[in-house]
Amino acid sequence: MNSLTSTSEQDRITEAVTGIRADAHIGKLLQDAGKLKPQDMERVLQLQQKENLRFGEAAQKLGLVSEADIRQALSHQFEYPTIPAAEASLSPELTAATAPYSKEAEALRTVRSELLLRWFKDGRKTLAIGSARADEGASYLAANLAVLFAQMGRKVLLIDANMRQPRQHDIFNLGNGMGLSDILAERVPSLQVHTIKPFQTLSVLSAGSPPPNPAELLARPAFGALLSGLETSYDIVLVDTAPAQLSSDFQLVAARVGGMLVATRRNVSRLSPLAELKEKVTLSGAQVVGAVVLD
Repeated sequence: MNSLTSTSEQDRITEAVTGIRADAHIGKLLQDAGKLKPQDMERVLQLQQKENLRFGEAAQKLGLVSEADIRQALSHQFEYPTIPAAEASLSPELTAATAPYSKEAEALRTVRSELLLRWFKDGRKTLAIGSARADEGASYLAANLAVLFAQMGRKVLLIDANMRQPRQHDIFNLGNGMGLSDILAERVPSLQVHTIKPFQTLSVLSAGSPPPNPAELLARPAFGALLSGLETSYDIVLVDTAPAQLSSDFQLVAARVGGMLVATRRNVSRLSPLAELKEKVTLSGAQVVGAVVLD
């Protein structure tokens, strides 16, 4: 067997084994991001060699970059897309993107792991996210889970099926143009989704034009057909639903999807509405996959 490999082949092997692009040196990433000037590079390299430091440690010791700058560069190096909070055009509610090392983001990763083990297996791809009340954080939970799954490299679609009080277009700074309601009402010829940068595997389908008949639109066979078609194109489809206090829309979505994750909020949620929500989801033929307590 020939043990010699070309440089390009060796780079591919390195990337496959480590998950790091061979050309993504952290110094170059910091320079490309405007955090280091060309003349800074030599100073960093000298200190790195003198004190046997990592490049990022040397740059930080010289006061040229911050810890946040290093983390952002590392996220690029390991192909783990995040957004610096100071530069984010998206809502600060996207904790998984703007504060990925926070305790809140880590707690959400635990939810992601539980869903992978308990729901997204055996061919399941779609899950509804709902709540009993409007202030319990279902949209926040759905948006952050979408980002977290995209950070794993999964191809994700987040659908805003809350056509009464839609929020995903605000969270992702999209503008609520044509969306789900327009598709179900056959007002647009094709799917209107937005790819979210820098999460190239994350797309959002906004709620669309405010309709007078959300329940009737969700009850149409076209909604089920749409979901079935999307499951062939995406690894994971998350559906944000209207809260139970507003309407029965969540039941229609749950019936189509088969399962719902319930968002609750500490010191806000009450047992009686949650019990009623669970009963109605069960009556729809779906199951409550679990509940997440948000602060």
